[in-house]
Amino acid sequence: MNFFVERSELRDIYYKVAADVRISEDDALRLFQSKDLNALGAIADFARQKKVGNRASYIINRYINYSNYCILSCQFCSFARKKRDADGFQFSTEEIVEKAREALKIGITELHIVGGLHPSLPFSYYTDMLRALKKLDSRLQLKCFTAIEILHLAWLAKKSVEQTLIELKEAGLESLTGGGAEIFNKTVRSQIAKGKESAEEYLDVHRIWHKLGGRSTCTMLYGHVEALTDRVDHLRQLRALQDETRGFVGFVPLAYQPVDNNIPVEKPPTGFDSLRTIAVSRIYLDNFDHITAYWVGLGLKLAQVALSYGADDLHGTIIEEHIFHMAGATSPQLQTEMDMLKAIREAGRIPVQRNTFYEPIRVLEKPLQAATESNEDSSRSKVLEDNLATA
Repeated sequence: MNFFVERSELRDIYYKVAADVRISEDDALRLFQSKDLNALGAIADFARQKKVGNRASYIINRYINYSNYCILSCQFCSFARKKRDADGFQFSTEEIVEKAREALKIGITELHIVGGLHPSLPFSYYTDMLRALKKLDSRLQLKCFTAIEILHLAWLAKKSVEQTLIELKEAGLESLTGGGAEIFNKTVRSQIAKGKESAEEYLDVHRIWHKLGGRSTCTMLYGHVEALTDRVDHLRQLRALQDETRGFVGFVPLAYQPVDNNIPVEKPPTGFDSLRTIAVSRIYLDNFDHITAYWVGLGLKLAQVALSYGADDLHGTIIEEHIFHMAGATSPQLQTEMDMLKAIREAGRIPVQRNTFYEPIRVLEKPLQAATESNEDSSRSKVLEDNLATA
């Protein structure tokens, strides 16, 4: 047993994890309420080790936001714009394909595409975009759209959610993103995202997608006006759906960003809170294989520390991120592959480049002391820098 756990009031939860006994909601609340971050981290790290061993993953991907025009006005959102706003944008299929073409030069394996609920784009825009991207490179994995976007597209197309997902899948969609979960509690949800889909609708979109054979990630936005009990309830509902479908490949806790929105939060999530949330998620979500430390919201340094608090993934290179940065995130717009490798190796983990489904593409078992930049990695970083101006 870890030194910190042995002397902690959380010893009984460690014994449960060691015996593969599922912890309860009351246990999860105790973990959230505990100030013993060392013991909590040790338990979460033990749970992570049992799941994935000594590996930590990353993906070479690119974000594309096709538009920030949106019919909703979520209180927490700094990204959405109306047609009258001067800083609104909308990309054509050709522009999106060109962004993808440039990103392919650095070896991306995934495009992550989301946007606002556009008031006038037809359903064909989305299917044509998917087909054009698949035509560009059939190996490119397309992770696109949040649950609320799917509901919006179903309304546009006047089709059921299931038929909408079937047609998107036929056009090339391979994974749904986990965005839009926010917090499931109805009262809190109405305070931060009035008019958005309900928790039941979010879960049902993913349920239908999973039953069609699709896979997705899921999220939780924490550190705004929710209570710790709301976080536990959110995790409970995700764990229940995962028990039912086994369709989630990873969970991504998202730290609330406080700039330029309508939620008066004086104290956004601290480093302590973020590490605690990641640790509790790892311990409680025993039917999830992977927990991602989202460096965009945390910063790469704290995300690196999170690899010792239950996280086993640092997400991706991203290249161009708008949603968190428009809400005040001060992290860079991108990380190079070498940044990822260095962070993972310094944390004492073996880096694994993964695909959209957290499946390994290559394992880089080079020891830390020999972790100098290879010609291949150097070339990728140079191409990335050269293409930022045109991306």
